[in-house]
Amino acid sequence: MTATSVTSTASVTSTASVTSTASTTATASATSVPSTPTRLVDLFEYGLDAPICLTWELTYACNLACTHCLSSSGRRDPRELSTAEARAVIDELEAMQVFYVNIGGGEPTVRADFWDLLDYATAHHVGVKFSTNGVRITRQAAERLARNDYVDVQISLDGATADVNDAVRGSGSYATALRAVEHLATAGMRNYKISVVCTRHNIPQLDDFKALADRFGAQLRLTRLRPSGRGADVWDELHPTAAQQRELYDWLSAHGDNVLTGDSFFHLAGYGEPLPGLNLCGAGRVVCLIDPVGDVYACPFAIHEEFLAGNVRAPGGFREVWRGSELFRRLRGPQHGGACSSCAFYDNCKGGCMAAKFFTGLPLDGPDPECVQGYGEERLARRPPGTAHLPRPSQDHSRRAAARPVDLVLTRRPPVSECAEHPLAGLDPTLAGKGGTHA
Repeated sequence: MTATSVTSTASVTSTASVTSTASTTATASATSVPSTPTRLVDLFEYGLDAPICLTWELTYACNLACTHCLSSSGRRDPRELSTAEARAVIDELEAMQVFYVNIGGGEPTVRADFWDLLDYATAHHVGVKFSTNGVRITRQAAERLARNDYVDVQISLDGATADVNDAVRGSGSYATALRAVEHLATAGMRNYKISVVCTRHNIPQLDDFKALADRFGAQLRLTRLRPSGRGADVWDELHPTAAQQRELYDWLSAHGDNVLTGDSFFHLAGYGEPLPGLNLCGAGRVVCLIDPVGDVYACPFAIHEEFLAGNVRAPGGFREVWRGSELFRRLRGPQHGGACSSCAFYDNCKGGCMAAKFFTGLPLDGPDPECVQGYGEERLARRPPGTAHLPRPSQDHSRRAAARPVDLVLTRRPPVSECAEHPLAGLDPTLAGKGGTHA
């Protein structure tokens, strides 16, 4: 998954921005909402009748094999939603007045109908923010994107230098991403993002990332490494150290007005002052995930049957899942904080990230594994040895062979067999590697 893409579960940069941009008709959906909420976050905690935004993984197909991919992407799932089904979902989002959708994958641009779906969404008043490794952001594609005011692009880059980035994302991926950034800058694209998953190897490069974004007229977006998908296998070795967590907090406090975080780091609020943003797990309350086959999960970082709320192919579609799911109803009910409720910083961090706790084997009412007060570290030390007890993702679409970035020319393809799982199924293999020109 090119992290959309996407948030600690809320894809907003500040409560102020949500107030001004989210659908004004959205109302709290839970019956237990306080009669006079004093803050916007108090209303969000009990859920809305439509998500502010949602993450939508269009495909599990991907030309890369990033070690920390939270959706374990690689191979296409032959059951993925058809173009007609995807358009029907967009129609629902428009009717529900969802402000925008975070599109990711896999690599979303390798879907043959990606550009058609992007145009369909923006023509139907649903803004699109999509994350990409840049493999198909040609000069022509960048010019096309720059002409659409309802599209935002996030180029995934996990190292300010090729050695740091390519160790995680694959050989050649740094050059591919930088080429896409250059194309967007040359095309005059505004407000596009360079999106970074923070690891212990790139925390020392924060200033370099900011300089790189400034150089190309982009905005820097930092997100948190989650122990989800393949990320669970490398979390112990990649997640920032305790000292780096403090370094990150101080850096964000100094640069918060110019750097987006998507509320990834609300667990850092235990240091004192909350960072700008919602500072709340929005799973099933203001955000959710639709996966390539139409399954709806409470959280983009928790692709596991424990957090499966329904499927958009079922009667009632996405609207019924969002408004009627028993899982979402529980998440929108009063949360008591469990072991964290007695902590002086609970009102700031709300116990941290649900997905991070789940995939590291910690109780959902316990502390975040990266709790800055040290409580998570204590809980982690008490876990049984080994990894057999840890939850695993419901599905794994990883390709076990080594991957390398490939430039593609994608044209309209014939129908793909239901048995086809290759990430480029249905494409003319003679066109691979020739440098994409289709926009």
